[in-house]
Amino acid sequence: MEKVQPEAQHVLALRAEKINTLRENGVEPYGQTKYAVTHHSADIAKDFDALEGQPVKLAGRLMSKRVMGKASFAHLCDAAGQIQLYCKRDVMGEEPYKFFKSLDIGDLVGVEGSVFRTQAGEISIEVAGLILLAKSVHPLPEKFHGLQDRDLRYRQRYVDLLVNPASALVFRQRSEIMRTIRSFLDAKGYLEVDTPVLHTLATGAAARPFKTHHNTLDIPMYLRIELELHLKRLIVGGLERVYEIGRIFRNEGMDTRHNPEFTMIEMYCAYADYHDMAALAEGIFEACALAVHGKTQIEYQGQEVELKAPWKRMTMLEAVLQYTGIDYTAFDDDATARELSDKAGVEIKKDMTWGQCLYECFDQKAEKSLVQPTFIFDYPTEVSPLARLKKDDPRLTERFEFFMVGWEGGNAFSELNDPVDQKGRFETQLKHNMAGDGLAEIDDDYIHALEIGLPPTGGMGIGIDRLVMLLTDSPSIRDVILFPTMKPV
Repeated sequence: MEKVQPEAQHVLALRAEKINTLRENGVEPYGQTKYAVTHHSADIAKDFDALEGQPVKLAGRLMSKRVMGKASFAHLCDAAGQIQLYCKRDVMGEEPYKFFKSLDIGDLVGVEGSVFRTQAGEISIEVAGLILLAKSVHPLPEKFHGLQDRDLRYRQRYVDLLVNPASALVFRQRSEIMRTIRSFLDAKGYLEVDTPVLHTLATGAAARPFKTHHNTLDIPMYLRIELELHLKRLIVGGLERVYEIGRIFRNEGMDTRHNPEFTMIEMYCAYADYHDMAALAEGIFEACALAVHGKTQIEYQGQEVELKAPWKRMTMLEAVLQYTGIDYTAFDDDATARELSDKAGVEIKKDMTWGQCLYECFDQKAEKSLVQPTFIFDYPTEVSPLARLKKDDPRLTERFEFFMVGWEGGNAFSELNDPVDQKGRFETQLKHNMAGDGLAEIDDDYIHALEIGLPPTGGMGIGIDRLVMLLTDSPSIRDVILFPTMKPV
């Protein structure tokens, strides 16, 4: 909690005294259980011609107040925006007007009155009656500057939303993006599903999970680090097109693009491959851009980005050749890969393979240069344990990730459906993780599902938070998560 400054302490003391005075006068500052709202501010602005002179009832927070002798002005903020209140002593009555003047900025009130337009042209409510719905004890930040401290904005999002309209807009746009994705996939016959958040095994993606304990069963459990394995079980079960928008938890680092809990969408389609997933990604991003901006060309942090299909396509081999000069098709031994990668300034470990070196060359040298949407196809097998091998080169897999503005936005495979191959890759991944500090276990039930039979399947995961960052021009993932993880103070 932030430290209260001496001047704020004085305000807090005054407001606390006001609460006592209200109660002494028979007014309970938190006594109202409901208020029958008939309109919101945006309704009145939109339908002014029909509502002019008509009675309305609104509820919201006082955001400004200009008190004069017999008449005063205020602004009421509700979920739809703000509207001016015009309070006259002759209309309200002596005591109600006096009560209005005693209210503080931030107080929640219900008002009833008639709609009119002032001589200055502002749509307003001439208040006939006013009731206190909840007293605000803490003062709001000064209105012209809002809540400027970024750390405090994340910790006190409820204040940030009140005084920074741009923040509230981001989360309205986030909601619009989610609706658009659902509508897009629903129209293509995808079924939205829910899968478990608590897992009994630490499996799936190469990430460290959060661990907990189930008391009744007396077993360790893990918050999920992916949606993938349960969704592909559903494909085995005959649900040919499925998707889930869900919270993911990874016990790893935090920066402008990473939060320990974040939102992913994963989608799987039977009888499809990774090229089908690429077309789906283009369609989702284009639809979301149109929903939020009405166009596919957007600006992110000063960079113009065109989201209209088709996006650029490159293999990882082509990208590494372009950005490092290393032609990985010219050799296939690990030693040469390590030597050339090191000469190119790529940080590698002494035991890295050809495929791992290829991936590090791309990750360290190419990714940051991809500003316009670009698919990078055909990832090395070592870093793609759930993807189908390429028929013409088993060192690579049918996997892509797509990139824009220098970072990754999604990941897709032609899914591996060979149970023997999958178990072998899980075993290799487990050995690698046990040699370091990672956690992983083989999901034998998933292998059993593959033995029942997974049809040829395309699958893709997209980071919702990064998509929202892109479409709202937000520099940090914390700007698009309502309550991001913060270190306690």
